[in-house]
Formats: sequence, C-alpha cells, structure tokens
Amino acid sequence: MNTAAPEFRAEQVKRSSVPRRLRHILALDDFEPAARAFLPRPIYGYIAGACENGQSLSDNRQAFAELSFVPKILRDVSNRSLARSLFGVNYAAPFGIAPMGLSALAALDGDVVLARAAFRTGVPVVLSATSLTPLERVAREGSTRWFQAYLPGEHERIDAMVDRVQAAGFDTLVLTVDVPVAGNRENNVRNGFDAPLRPSLNLAWQGVTHPRWLLGTALRTLAQRGMPHFENMDAYRGPPILSRNLTRALGLRDRLNWNHLQRIRARWSGKLVLKGILAASDAHLAQEHGVDGIIVSNHGGRQLDGAISPIKVLPEIVAAVDGMPVMLDSGIRRGTDVIKALALGASFVFIGRPFLFAAARFGEAGVVHAIDLLKSEINRDMALIGVDNLDRLEPSALR
Repeated sequence: MNTAAPEFRAEQVKRSSVPRRLRHILALDDFEPAARAFLPRPIYGYIAGACENGQSLSDNRQAFAELSFVPKILRDVSNRSLARSLFGVNYAAPFGIAPMGLSALAALDGDVVLARAAFRTGVPVVLSATSLTPLERVAREGSTRWFQAYLPGEHERIDAMVDRVQAAGFDTLVLTVDVPVAGNRENNVRNGFDAPLRPSLNLAWQGVTHPRWLLGTALRTLAQRGMPHFENMDAYRGPPILSRNLTRALGLRDRLNWNHLQRIRARWSGKLVLKGILAASDAHLAQEHGVDGIIVSNHGGRQLDGAISPIKVLPEIVAAVDGMPVMLDSGIRRGTDVIKALALGASFVFIGRPFLFAAARFGEAGVVHAIDLLKSEINRDMALIGVDNLDRLEPSALR
C-alpha cells in the first residue's frame, strides 16, 4: 500500500452507516464476548489466553490505566488529523493490525479478511508466520506488504525464507525475537488446544456445539480451500492444522543471535523490524546492526509471564535510539491508549486480539468497524486533550 485511505474525519462512527448486526458493538472490548460465544473453546482460549498466571497480560492493561492525562484547553482543534507516516508510507491512522497466528482457523479466510479490511481503511497489517494462508496469496489479494517471521538459528532456513518473502513482494520484514522457546501456555492444555490440533471426541463435541463456526468457518474452509496447512513457517509447506502425529518443525530458535541478524540484514533489501524488544540496550544494539525499526512488545503476555509492560519501558527505549522508529504493541484497547503511547515517543502502535475477534464473528465488516471505532476514539480524544496533530503529543500531557 503506497497511499492512505481518505482521512477519517467523523466525530464518531455514525450508527446509521454501521450494519445492523454491528450496532451493539461500541468498543473493541465488545468483540470478545461475541467471539467467545461463536468460537469453540480451544480456539477462543488460544486467542484470548496468555502464559502461566497471566501476570503480564493483566499488567499490560493496568500500565495504561496508571497513566492520566493533563488536558490543555481553549485550543483550536477543529482541524484534527489522524494521519501518520511510517517508513515513507502515509497511513490514515497511527495504528495497525499486529501479526496473529491461525487467523484462518478462527475466521473464514481470516488472513485475507484482515488484510483487506486494513487496506480499505488505510492502516497496515502484519501477516503472521503461523498463518494458514500462503503469504503469496495474502500479498496478492490483501495488498499487505508486512510479514512477520520466526526464524531459527540455521543459515539455510533463514536464507530460503528471506528469499521467499522477498520474492512475494513484501517490503517490511518483522523478525520476532522473544521466542527462543515457546512460552508456558497452560491454558492451551486446559482448553484442549494444540498446533496441529489432535482429533478427539472433545474436539468433535466443540464443533458440534458451535454450529455457526462449524458450518460457516470450518466446513466452508474445507470446501473452498481444502485442509489448512501451516504455510509460512518455512520456504516449504508445513503440516496440516489437524493431525494425529505430525508436528511443526520449529527449528533451533534458541540459537538465533546477533550474528544471524547480520546475515538477515545483508540478505533482506527491504525494511527490517525487530519485534519483542524490552531492554534499551537491545534497542541500541538493533540500531547498530542496521535495523530500520523496533516493536516494543512482550508478545501480549504470551511468552514470559512477569515480563514488563512495554509502555513502562517505552520512554527509555526511545531515548536509547537516534531517531529510529519505535513502535509498540501489547495491551492497547482504546484510543486513549494509542495517544498515551504516542505521547511517550512511539511512532506507531499495533493491536491484535480485538481485530481477530471481530473477523471471527463478523468477517471483514467487523474488522472495518473495529478500525473505525478506534479511529473515532482517537479523533475525539485528541480534541479533549487539546491537540490537533499527533506530532504535537508530548510526555508532559501525561502523569
């Protein structure tokens, strides 16, 4: 995407223009209970859950709640603009859709649906390595140009995957670096989730007791596309999503180091972003290794329980790099959260779970509605804070 969609100007989302089935959805959090009733328990639990006790998951929200605004009054804010530029591309808003694995398991053609909705509304979307749709198709039909990768510390697999992503026309590679091993997601075990899913009586029961998902997502996917596979973990196709004995070849992720990053940087000609940085010293090292930007993230609380909330370390990370774009995810649910992150120095933010819940229950229209809701909140909050341009946000606006 090279140009932004028309700038969003409405004070609020006009209810008359919203599909009737979405008019009760007034905020991003409203999508979760709707999706919970629609999705089988294992799939809902995989999306909503975190690791161990969920300490980081809850702290991500609490950290935003602990920041308060100091509004300024009697400012002419009639010409507010949500527009934001990132890596030379103009977007209609300062947020995008974070990478989320197995989106096509939760929503019919979920990866393409998220990409199309993002393109329609002028925001970026990052395709996940654990997606079930070939990255080439998502690039072609969804017009997305950001791809997130999990790469092992193995030269051949690194080279082959980087070449594949580049050949597909992606221009921004997001390397997730906080996964040397998988997080301890006990909730997946309790909910009967595995990847690939293992056939069982409980899994069959979950499908039967969630007929709208079974008929509208699972069976339609099988009829239209066949059995979904892990398509983008490597240069070759991975195992099917449903299997008794196959496993994903995750590779030697715990060997990945700064030397491998140098190799990736030399081979990849587009923008390179590291996702999962929480230490200012790592942010500085990333810049020294030629990275174009970083995403401050604790993986939405899904990796290390007790990892600090990204918003708490954002200011020191911004200070540690010299003008390099610093993005943030984890815990953002409101327009006020977006503004707080921008005021503390973030160039851009990404949000995950609510958009996938929207896609699962309401398809592309739901994702567009979710994006419009967040745009509307940011637009209103800017006026109430007393700024007309996102570039004028400063740390002094917060306490």
